[in-house]
Amino acid sequence: MRLELLEYLEHVGEATATECAAQTGQTVANCSFHLRTLAKYGFIEAGEPRGREKPWRSRSGGHDLRPDVSSPEAVRAAGELAALTLARESERLAAYFSGASAEPPAWRRASMVTTKRIWATAEELRALADEVIALTARFEGRNDPATRPEGARSSRLFAAVNPEPVDRREPEPGDGGGQSR
Repeated sequence: MRLELLEYLEHVGEATATECAAQTGQTVANCSFHLRTLAKYGFIEAGEPRGREKPWRSRSGGHDLRPDVSSPEAVRAAGELAALTLARESERLAAYFSGASAEPPAWRRASMVTTKRIWATAEELRALADEVIALTARFEGRNDPATRPEGARSSRLFAAVNPEPVDRREPEPGDGGGQSR
């Protein structure tokens, strides 16, 4: 529910609990509860009141799921959120690419899925993750149609930067084994 609310707010810019309820099929009270929870953890913020209406807006156009590593609960919650995000993005990608033949050629050429194996230190991997996030900064603030260039279309970037899990690590030359101990 919270992911759905986040995605909706990112799409429309800002919305009230009533508008969110109409979009999600949930009750206004349920949406209001989840919106307040998202605000409590810094994902969204209150917008400018419109008379008696109290809209909410996303604090960013995406989400960085790097948890506070000193908190086992935060690490576990980030893992659960990552699994939900992966499932939703996988469904979106599959739906797009299964119907890509109907897209204009320019949009087909602009779309991609790629994977790449690299060898990196933890510091290098962290820097790469920061660079991926920074790449999208030039697109910030385009929820308002007046700020979009002609022909702009709502698009998605889905990226993951992670080391191989310890139990799946391949042996390094001279290592003698594939498992870390």
